[in-house]
This record gives sequence, C-alpha cells and structure tokens, in this order.
Amino acid sequence: MRKELRDIARDRRTLAMTLLLAPLLYPLMIMGMGHLAESRARTQLEGELELPVVGAERAPNLVAHLATQSIKAVPAPDDLEAAIVRQDHDVGLVVSEDYGAHWSQGRSAQVEILADSTRRNAEIPVARVRRALETYRNQVGSLRLMVRGIDPAVVAPIAVGNRDLASAQAKQGRLLAVMLPYLLILSAFLGGAYLIIDATAGERERQSLEPLLATPAPRGAIVSGKIAAACLLGLTTLLLTLLAFKGSAMLAPSVARMVDVSLMAILRMLVILLPMLLIGTALLTFLAASAKSMKEAQSHTVWLMLMPMVPTFVLMVNPVKSELWQYAVPFLAQNQMLLKVIRGEWIGPDVWAVYLIAGLGLAALLWVLAVNRYKQEKLAISG
Repeated sequence: MRKELRDIARDRRTLAMTLLLAPLLYPLMIMGMGHLAESRARTQLEGELELPVVGAERAPNLVAHLATQSIKAVPAPDDLEAAIVRQDHDVGLVVSEDYGAHWSQGRSAQVEILADSTRRNAEIPVARVRRALETYRNQVGSLRLMVRGIDPAVVAPIAVGNRDLASAQAKQGRLLAVMLPYLLILSAFLGGAYLIIDATAGERERQSLEPLLATPAPRGAIVSGKIAAACLLGLTTLLLTLLAFKGSAMLAPSVARMVDVSLMAILRMLVILLPMLLIGTALLTFLAASAKSMKEAQSHTVWLMLMPMVPTFVLMVNPVKSELWQYAVPFLAQNQMLLKVIRGEWIGPDVWAVYLIAGLGLAALLWVLAVNRYKQEKLAISG
C-alpha cells in the first residue's frame, strides 16, 4: 500500500487533479444549477408576463382580470402557433369568436391556451395563465349563482384539502435527489481508477510487475495493498467532495436549504459509499489485471461509467417504492440509501444490515477473483 501511494505521490499533477477536481467541480455545478433554477423561477413568477391574446377585444373583463395578476395582454402575431413553436412566446391565449354571445347568455365561453408541453421554460408561464383563468372562472361562476339566489357552496358539496407530508428538507432536496446520488456513486465507483490502472496494467506494460510478483509477498497481500491504496485515495476524494459541499453551504445558503451538510450526514454518506468504493476498486483491479496495456484497461471505464446511470434513469422513468430487497442490488442500493440521507429520512438497522452484508460480500467476491487472477504467472508477461 505504501509503495502504491508513494508511486502516485511522485506524479503531483495527476494526484492534484484526482483529489481536487471532483471536490471543486461538483459543488460549483450544483450551486450553479440551484442559482439558475431559483433565478429563473423568481423571474418568471414575480415579473410581468406578456401574453399574446387572439381576440382580446371580445373579453375586456378577462383581460382586465389578467392585468391584476401581472399578466399583460399584448397583440398576438399573425401566426401565434408558429410563434410558440419558434419559442418567440412561451404561451398564448385564443378567445373564441362566440365568446361574447355565450357570455351574455350565461353559458360557458371558450378560451384556449396555446403552449408547447415539451418546453420546460414554458411550465411556469402556462401555470400562471391557467391559475389566473381558473380564479376568474370561479369568481364569475360564484357571482352568477348569487344573482340567481343560489348559494355558491351548493355546487361544491365536498371541500377538498391538501396536506403535504413531505418534510421541508425533502422538498428542498428534489434537485439534488436527481444529480447528487449519481455523482457520488460515480466518484466512489471509479474514485481509485487511475491508481489501480497504473498499478496493474501500467506496471505490466512497463514490465515492472514481474519483479514485484517475484518477491515473497503473498499475492493476496499484493492485491490488497493495491486495492487499499486506491480506496484510500478514493475515500479522500469523497471526503473532500462532501466537505466542499459543506463549505459551499456556508457561502451559499441555497445549497444548505437543498441538502443536509451536517457532519453526521457526511459520515452517513461516507459509510454508504464505502462498499461501492470497494466494489469498484476490486472490479477494476480484476479487469485491469486482465488487460495487456494501459489503453485497454482505460477502455473499461467507458462502460463502467454507464453503470451508475442505470438506477438513476430507471427511478426517473419508473419510480418504485422502497423495499428491503433493493438494498442488496448494487447501484440501486446506494441510490436509495443516499436519497434517504438527502431527504432526511431514518435508515433502520435491518436496511443497514442488508446493505452492508450485500455490498461487502460482493466486494469480497471480486477481491477473491482479483487474487486468483494475480496467481496466474502469465500476468507478468507484457503483450
């Protein structure tokens, strides 16, 4: 282990990039995303919204009501639909030609909202227009009933309330619930990749592995030393990354609102990521030992980087309820555990037991495979 750490310490530039790149990049990225999201929401919610309206002269009272909601009706272009497709406008409103006749008869007068549902930047403007129209509809409907001597409560036999049981921390961590688990799992899974590739395929390519294998040290000790050095490097990177989030929270309160950055939360995340660090390092040790060159070993990182994405994308498309068996599945288990920490939820002892036994057991199995690979004498032969 000391040998491998001493070797990588000689390459100071690579060591600095390995240790500092993720701790600097990830918090800045999360802070930037949070700032952009807050700025966009604040601008679209609080600013005046210009709404192109076709047939605004047919509904003057509706236009006046929209103005009270900071929604300014402006003349619509000749082809409003094409303008929305071109993103000249986020949302538009069309007042039907028979709006006035239906209105005077006490019937439903039709208005139509035009928007492109695939444009995320249109979500807030569309919601504002829809909410303003619903408010106007309810007010006018209640007034019509009162004019006829009918209590408006008659048409609302059930008063539906909504009580959100999600904690404030869970609501604020929705953005991080998508990005942070993947980034941390990827950092743990490939945290010691450079050291392991250099200590296995690199030594084989430089033909320095044969003298090492000729020493009386057991093969299990050689493999364990390499894995331990890579895990120490990866664990240091993870710790610096989490501490960088804590430092960012002190500088940017928006980060502190999105995720728990207490020392206890950081400790829990490190314990959660430790099995993944062991699994990734042991797996890469086995794969890199089978490679004949550094380039071949580095090619494995391409598909290995995709593996942590699988549970993230699956949960985005098909959210599933948390069950005990999920904590025995690699990547999915880490994703679910990190989500619990981000949401501020309690993790029971049964969940910890299943998670640690399954994760450490898989890491031990991969360690055995790597040791068996090192027992093959042809490993020392390059090319």
